[in-house]
Amino acid sequence: MADKIRVKISIADRVYPLNISPSEEDDLRKVAHNVETLIKEFEKNYAVKDKQDVLAMCALQFASQLEKANKASDDESSLVSEKLNALNTLINQVI
Repeated sequence: MADKIRVKISIADRVYPLNISPSEEDDLRKVAHNVETLIKEFEKNYAVKDKQDVLAMCALQFASQLEKANKASDDESSLVSEKLNALNTLINQVI
């Protein structure tokens, strides 16, 4: 735990103290900023009464983005695999 630092991250008017490695701090702060921005956007555009509703909408939005990114990554991996198999076939034909 000696290589950990303590930071306080604010999300939806609550402060969360976390112990993280120093290399994670910038990314964590950027993510927290993105969450706060999305919260404000949802509060501005939708009639929400409870922060929990807004947080659930944020979670759904980020999960959807992650799923799309994973699918794109899987598609790219499949394409690379197909090309490698085709190259392997060509090499085997030459040998």
